[in-house]
Amino acid sequence: MLDDMTTAPPSQVDQLIELVDGVRAAVTVHADWADTARLVAEELRANLPDPGVLTERQRLGSPDDHPGHTLYVEPDGSFSIIGRVWRPGQITRIHDHVAWSVFGVVQGVERQELFDAELKLISVEDHPVGHVSGVAPPGDLHRMQNVSKTTAISIHVYGADLTRLGTGVRRYYD
Repeated sequence: MLDDMTTAPPSQVDQLIELVDGVRAAVTVHADWADTARLVAEELRANLPDPGVLTERQRLGSPDDHPGHTLYVEPDGSFSIIGRVWRPGQITRIHDHVAWSVFGVVQGVERQELFDAELKLISVEDHPVGHVSGVAPPGDLHRMQNVSKTTAISIHVYGADLTRLGTGVRRYYD
């Protein structure tokens, strides 16, 4: 039962039920990673929760990093749903992932910069509330930044159990 597998506030669990069911269906299609990311993005777009899926305290963020709050982990480890909180100006290092990754912005504006294999910048996109995007290896070199004047929050679905891995990042690039 979802109630036993989420850290979302009890009043917000209903927001996750349809998302989890949809992601579960997309993951079991056994498509390649790019197709899986596309299918999961469709589910996230249709079931994007609001910022209240995180507690008031979680929504504050951290001055030191952009914390991820586990909202759900599929029991077989095939995916995790994480709420990420970004204070103004916070940015990741350039990185890629161990599996596909999809995110949807629920508060603020997040900038995604994509890079080629030589770490040359190939695109910059600002994603407002409601935008959903995904990446899948290979070719998922990117960096994220909160370009809002306020806290940004996004919901990420990763094709792995991040409670076991600790992070969805395969490698950081300097």
